[in-house]
Amino acid sequence: MQAHDDTPNLTTGQRIKLYRERAGKTRAVLGGLVGRSAEWVKAVETGRILPPRLPMLTQIARALKVNVRELTEEDHGHADLVSGPGHAGLPAVREALNRWPMSVSEEPQPLEHIRARLATAWRARHAAPDHRTVVGALLPDLIRDAQVATRAYQGDAQNRAHAVLAETLGLTQMFLAYQSGAADLLWRVVDRAVLAAQESGDPAALAGAVWFAAQAHRDAGDWDTAMAVNLDALTAVEPQLEDADDELLALYGALQFEAAYTAARAGEAGRAWRYWDAADAVSRRLPEGFYQRWTSFSRVIMGAHAVTVEVELRKGGSALQTADRTPAALIPSRPRRARHLIEVARGHYLKRDHQATVGTLREAYETAPETIRYNGYARKITAELLEGPPSLRREANDLAVKVGLLG
Repeated sequence: MQAHDDTPNLTTGQRIKLYRERAGKTRAVLGGLVGRSAEWVKAVETGRILPPRLPMLTQIARALKVNVRELTEEDHGHADLVSGPGHAGLPAVREALNRWPMSVSEEPQPLEHIRARLATAWRARHAAPDHRTVVGALLPDLIRDAQVATRAYQGDAQNRAHAVLAETLGLTQMFLAYQSGAADLLWRVVDRAVLAAQESGDPAALAGAVWFAAQAHRDAGDWDTAMAVNLDALTAVEPQLEDADDELLALYGALQFEAAYTAARAGEAGRAWRYWDAADAVSRRLPEGFYQRWTSFSRVIMGAHAVTVEVELRKGGSALQTADRTPAALIPSRPRRARHLIEVARGHYLKRDHQATVGTLREAYETAPETIRYNGYARKITAELLEGPPSLRREANDLAVKVGLLG
């Protein structure tokens, strides 16, 4: 077959639609062939979500009986926008994850010592503009020491060590997310974290591990699995809410919002807002200044969460109205504040206010450069603005250099 004679300048989603229609398949049929819903196929085709990664594109190509290059060749640069570059700290983190302790010949670190170092790493992540670099330097030793602890300790101490390992792997997932060449590690980390949390018997550890797992499944486009594991965790936590401390209560609220996020990504507005309402009700039960360090769940984050729901539902105007009532400066975490600003920029972009889009992305960069450099939406919007109005191209070019799209 001659490639792309009639597909110049089409996005991956538009090419999928073209070849799907040529094959005479409905969205429901194609979705069934690749284990996804018709709504997911529609979202890919219309560009409402980022293009699938290569393993899913390969499945789609097989279902449509075309070479995967037919879906990607002219758009090969677009795929690079979804992920940021591989971080300089990635090889050391990979080595630590690949080396399990086969025997325990060394004295394990005291668990409280590991917990204190882990708490320091979380504080650094929330406070540092170059949070990925700072955390990447701390993770290899944390991973090794947490893994050794699960082998060296016995009884209740071993259970607590598994909880520490699960939390360490959650932080590791945040480091690995959206990095080129890290997908294999990310999924191993997800699985290990859930297993470690189950071994710990700690409801908070399990709720946190599933929160991370649901994010991974959603980002991979597997909304059904993301929602299923999310709801399983909510069901498991609910019987313990009566006696729950603030930490477990906040994780329950975070899981409620993750369900809202996944529903919004799937275009299910009513369901998304029902889960958001449930999360908001939980947030109001927390102390005023409480901020859950893994998930950022808190009272102050609910406005930012509402902006995310509106943007995922393609409601740019509503997202911006909500953002006006949600000052970014109130969010204590630098990366979470930058992520919120990127969502606000998406709202401006939906409204075709390119000047405000560039300005808000610039503010996100100034807040936490390593957040925007690895955010697929920010990178994609920046690349598209390079072809936008001539009056904005200089600013867009400067932003593209900062986020690593241009040398």
